[in-house]
Order: sequence, then structure tokens, then C-alpha cells
Amino acid sequence: MAVDIVVTSITFLIPIFLLAFILYIIRAIKGPTISDQVLAIDAMTYDVAAFLVVLSIYLRIPILTATAIVLALWIYALDIYIAKYLEKRELGE
Repeated sequence: MAVDIVVTSITFLIPIFLLAFILYIIRAIKGPTISDQVLAIDAMTYDVAAFLVVLSIYLRIPILTATAIVLALWIYALDIYIAKYLEKRELGE
């Protein structure tokens, strides 16, 4: 019963994730500002992390959950780095 729910949700989520990835890639390439590009890459990476968690539940491989956590933390650290870079550039330092 629980496996059927996970399989159904994965079947439902894959097309949504693919559509979201296409939109994120378009925004990352065509983004008018660097903030739009960073936001698109962030959203895409967090979606990959969420999909890894769902996939780890389905495949019963707990290491994928740890990978998703590391990926999310890495992207968060990258956000902080980019924010500091943009702030320095804005202030002219």
C-alpha cells in the first residue's frame, strides 16, 4: 500500500520536475540580472535535493538522503558567497 503511494507520487512528480527544470534552465540562461540566474539555479538545485529524498524513499537507499542534505547545504553556502560578492560589487569595494 505505501509503496503504491510512493510509485504514484513519483510517476506524478517526474513530469512536473522536468517542466520545472526546463523553466529554471530558461531563467538561468535568459535571466536579465545575476540575481535571477542565481535564484533559478538555487530553485533547480533544491528541487534536485527534494527529488533525491523522494527517490531515496522509493529505492530505500538512505545515503541519497544524506546526499540531498549535503547538496542543500552546499547551495546555501554558495548563496551566502554570491550575496557577499554582489554586496561588495554594489558598494564599490
